[in-house]
Parts: sequence; structure tokens; C-alpha cells
Amino acid sequence: MSTDTAAILTTLEQSQDAWNRGDGAAYGACFTADATDVTFVGTVYHGAEEIGRAHQALFEGFLKGTRLLLEVLDVRLHGPDTAVVVTRGDVVKGKRARKPRKIATYTLVRDAGQWRIAAVQKAQRKRLMEAISFKLQPATAPTTP
Repeated sequence: MSTDTAAILTTLEQSQDAWNRGDGAAYGACFTADATDVTFVGTVYHGAEEIGRAHQALFEGFLKGTRLLLEVLDVRLHGPDTAVVVTRGDVVKGKRARKPRKIATYTLVRDAGQWRIAAVQKAQRKRLMEAISFKLQPATAPTTP
């Protein structure tokens, strides 16, 4: 694993850790000043400060006591200062384990020597719709899971 890939994964782990602690400021600090966060419900937040502030309110409300599950599926470097990371994950409450139902695509950039999240877009995976699509049109199935 390259040094950059390790640093990118560390940034994602820091964001996950901040989420799990309910620390909006630390979560926002993982993003660039001009970042974009498109949430699962379609809300668009702009900038590290807004992302941190809004998530702190969420951690004190709807998302209180939740944990962010994050499984990295792919990391691709695009030049020396940009990376795209695809993850599978979910937000869970309590000790209940379940298969992650969401996919997120992160764009990270080197910002003042540190990797930060410049953009993230989250979507819910709809396994039944995938299965139907793949059965009716097998050519639509990806070659890797």
C-alpha cells in the first residue's frame, strides 16, 4: 500500500471515528473548506464548517448514538493530489449488525499537505432492484461485486 493510500484511508478512519464519537467539529475537519457533502436523503452541505455544524446538530438529534460503518471497496489515485474512493457502509444504532446498505463515493484532495474530503455523495443500495436488473439484462451486472 502506498503512503498516499494509507493517508487517504486514515482520513476516512478519522471521519468515521469523529462520527462514532458524535463530534461534529472533528467530522467537519476531515473536509476541505469548500467541500460538498450530498447526504443519503439528498441534503447538500457546503464547506467543512457547515458540514461540521450540521452534523453536530444531527449527532445531538436524529443521529445521536449512531455508528458509521465503512468498508473501502476501491481507492484510485488520479495524479499526485486527487483520489476517488468508493465505500460501502451504513449508519447503525446500538449493537445490531447488518449488511451495509449504502454506497458512498468520496473525492479526496491533498490540502496543505494533508488528505481531506473534497466531496462525498451517498446513495442507498437497492439489492432487489439490482437483482431484477441483472436477471432481465445480464449485461448490466458489474464484473466485480
